[in-house]
Amino acid sequence: MTLEFKNHTVEKIGGTSMSRLDELLEPLFRVSDPDYNRIFVVSAFGGITDLLLEHKKTGEPGVFAHFADETDEHAYMSALSKVDRAMRDAHDALLEHPADRQEADDFVRDRVEGARNCLIDLHRLCSYGHFRLSQHMALTRELLSGLGEAHSAFVTSLLLRRNGVNARCVDLSGWRDDREMTLDQRIEDALKSIDLETEMPIVTGYAQCAEGLMNKYDRGYSEVTFSQIAALTEAREAIIHKEFHLSSADPKLVGAENVRKLGHTNYDVADQLSNMGMEAIHPTAAKALRQTRVPLRVTNAFEPEDPGTLIDEAEAEQGVAEIVCGLDVYALELFEQDMVGVKGYDAQTLDILTRHNLRIVSKTSNANTITHYVDAPISALRKVENELAKVYPNAEVNVQATAIVSVIGRDLRGLHVLERGLGALRGGEIDVISAHQTTRTVDAQFVVKRDDRDRSITVLHDTFMGKGDVAKLVA
Repeated sequence: MTLEFKNHTVEKIGGTSMSRLDELLEPLFRVSDPDYNRIFVVSAFGGITDLLLEHKKTGEPGVFAHFADETDEHAYMSALSKVDRAMRDAHDALLEHPADRQEADDFVRDRVEGARNCLIDLHRLCSYGHFRLSQHMALTRELLSGLGEAHSAFVTSLLLRRNGVNARCVDLSGWRDDREMTLDQRIEDALKSIDLETEMPIVTGYAQCAEGLMNKYDRGYSEVTFSQIAALTEAREAIIHKEFHLSSADPKLVGAENVRKLGHTNYDVADQLSNMGMEAIHPTAAKALRQTRVPLRVTNAFEPEDPGTLIDEAEAEQGVAEIVCGLDVYALELFEQDMVGVKGYDAQTLDILTRHNLRIVSKTSNANTITHYVDAPISALRKVENELAKVYPNAEVNVQATAIVSVIGRDLRGLHVLERGLGALRGGEIDVISAHQTTRTVDAQFVVKRDDRDRSITVLHDTFMGKGDVAKLVA
């Protein structure tokens, strides 16, 4: 089945912007004169998914982490009650009409208590010994992650309808739905009866499907849902609304007067940003859009008059550096004198890193040394270090806290990024541990001490983007 929509957009709103939804009624949704032919995919309200799973940055356990670790049989219960309070606080801050608040309260009660009963039953079932709790963890994570988006989509629909927009909540979370569906089937089944000319679908960023979005993409699932809807419906454009513009660097580091909006870039740059932890869009989501030739636009939700940054397949007309960003990583170095001419060292290291589910940002190697730059907690790196020491007892394995600072652009040819970058960092009295650039000339990476990350970003941004009026001239 093909969804026959025409000349429409598919638009995603992130969690931080969702928490300021009341400020977006006119600039984004245009409630005074509703503009239909738009499908909105929403994230959970800010902080809710952290409470449901675990904090994305600090690792502080949420409902899932408490349930999985079984540290305290009542810990996940109190964590779920905390989610209940946070959801109610979120919609109370947005909904003014008592009837809307009551509907939202009833929705939260149904979903949270339903999840609570499910966890209790699962825990009781696994106490008999024939069933293992560990075998159900993936599905439990799927169940919990869908609660946040279902709540935000429901509340958004209530708010829009109260303000005169014919919004419809489209719940892809599979709540109490026993049908087995692929992601495409789930999307098509939910959207097939919608008339985009007169209705505005508010779609959950999580979708329950046979593939298991959490299992495959973890916290990037909402962008995968968003991109697949855009691809399936052949959208005119896919749009991500953020609370900031996609800019040449973090304005807090280099100064708001010095940064410039990208304006136009391509999917190669988007992939490099994802690798550096600055996701304009999840790489799998970008792949779906690239293959169906749907252009992506990243906008500032609070500046609707600004077209934002268009991401497509266009190449740069001339060599230009577009963005400088940095990421804290650990350098995992394996040195073995007997490595020369022997195959397998790299494969074995990759296998261990993969089994521990650690993300490799970059790597370098020579005759007897392989260094992987890994974005992971130090505790996980220590386990890998110990395992490598057992596999290669004669090798030296070292872990060092570092940072990668990257200069990224559609085409860096002719800019001498490595040469100029090394000179600039040297002039800034910053020691460079390693520097490398691939033949594709999309990025150049400089490995520095972790404490030098922010200063390195500033130095490289000043070098390639200029400062103040210079930055405006090259915009």
